[in-house]
Amino acid sequence: MYAVIETGGKQYKVREGDTIEIERLAGVPGEELTFDRVFLIGDGKDYAIGRPDVPGSKVIGELLRQDRGKKIVVGKFKRRKKYRRKTGHRQNISVVRIKQIVKPQKEQSDGS
Repeated sequence: MYAVIETGGKQYKVREGDTIEIERLAGVPGEELTFDRVFLIGDGKDYAIGRPDVPGSKVIGELLRQDRGKKIVVGKFKRRKKYRRKTGHRQNISVVRIKQIVKPQKEQSDGS
């Protein structure tokens, strides 16, 4: 089973047991995180597609560590002006392991 969640303004396709790197979230390692913005849940046969969210669904993950991403080199250059600048950037990230995907409960009719 997999789900598409949103966090930090980005969407991620996750499965149970996956480890993902996302925008930095507040918390300490070992803490449980809940992602309520679930856009799609599927298992290959059945799908639940949200408009925009799937009601009653959530993804539970465990915060493994707070880290920094790979360095990105940013270069600026203006020709014929002897202008060159080189800087770098490392994004703060959180590493999360997905523990559980909770599907919405199907409503049962009473047959009346």
